[in-house]
Amino acid sequence: KLPTMKMLLLLVALLSAALQASSAPPTCYSRVLSLSKEITESFKELQTSKNVDSCVETLPRLYLDIHNYCVLAKLRDFVAYPGCDRVVEVNELKEKARSLYTILISYCRRDLVFLTDDCNALEIPISPPIEHS
Repeated sequence: KLPTMKMLLLLVALLSAALQASSAPPTCYSRVLSLSKEITESFKELQTSKNVDSCVETLPRLYLDIHNYCVLAKLRDFVAYPGCDRVVEVNELKEKARSLYTILISYCRRDLVFLTDDCNALEIPISPPIEHS
């Protein structure tokens, strides 16, 4: 009976540890990475939407790479862009961009390492590799 109890306790301890590991809070890096991807995707959707104002075509490009130091200037420029204030989706996107900028310069300032400062790389997004099946 004692070995069965030990095995049961060990199983419960392992399951508890596995659950805690999978529910770890997001790191600063994971948060800015996911938010930058979300913003980039929302911008793509906004530009391809048929039902949106023509002013969207004049917005600065919004391809974000949080490993590029120029992302800070890109976010500032986008948030400060004066056009399209009447478009709700653009205002929502600007608010997300403002949040990402704040997280980058305030909360994650010491946690992030910028690998490049190539501002041109943020103008021409690199296409993801094509998967062959």
